[in-house]
Amino acid sequence: MPIIVNLDVMMAKRKISLNELSGRVDLTLSNLSILKTGKAKAIRFSTLEAICKALDCQPSDILEYKSNAE
Repeated sequence: MPIIVNLDVMMAKRKISLNELSGRVDLTLSNLSILKTGKAKAIRFSTLEAICKALDCQPSDILEYKSNAE
């Protein structure tokens, strides 16, 4: 898939665990884990906003586009 999820990278930079982030954004561990591993097919803007707020980052820090040609 050409959309890469860098949530794990941002979490490491901010030194925050999956459990802590889950509590901050009010998302279940399983759903957050699916997003973190890049297995999610979609993300709500409200969820993305909550994650960005909790990690003090921009959506582009979490989501990245890479074409198949690369």
